[in-house]
Amino acid sequence: MLLWVGLGNPGSEHARQRHNIGFMALDEIARRHRFPPWKKQFKGETTAGSIGLARVLLLKPMTYMNLSGDAVQAAAAFHKIAPAAITAWHDELDLAPGKIRVKRGGGTAGHNGLRDMQRALATADFARVRLGIGHPGDKARVTGHVLGNFAKDETWLAPLLESLADAAPMLAEGREADFMTRVALLTQEA
Repeated sequence: MLLWVGLGNPGSEHARQRHNIGFMALDEIARRHRFPPWKKQFKGETTAGSIGLARVLLLKPMTYMNLSGDAVQAAAAFHKIAPAAITAWHDELDLAPGKIRVKRGGGTAGHNGLRDMQRALATADFARVRLGIGHPGDKARVTGHVLGNFAKDETWLAPLLESLADAAPMLAEGREADFMTRVALLTQEA
């Protein structure tokens, strides 16, 4: 079983914030692949189903971003999922809006959700789907940008989320490069 973790903050006041793009991605994947309704479990919300040939547990930690690792560790321990089978879906300031990159391991680039996952799992050996939200250009504006809602003119968001869900079977098969290529092609067509 794979564990895909969307990073975000709980509550309707955070639902449309850039920091919650990980939650948004998992919501679209669950909808597209007809997963059952979300349920409260492991200090978060979970749903499980098949994507391609893989069984995937989706998790949205409800512990707030800075304590995401608690929910991830609980789900991984219960299902005996190794860190190598975990993928975090998160916002990325250092990528242009709508761009994605998949990587395994590495640093956190100041992302508190990733930092807490590394703490809780005692390793950085998990994959990340980095979802570009762009940088506001000034370090002093980063918090407001990340915690700000997506603007109506950010029309790239819906096509990106749909493309992620469409290409998800490639990621579930471990074909990261094909996944990134497919998402890029689909978002160009949108």
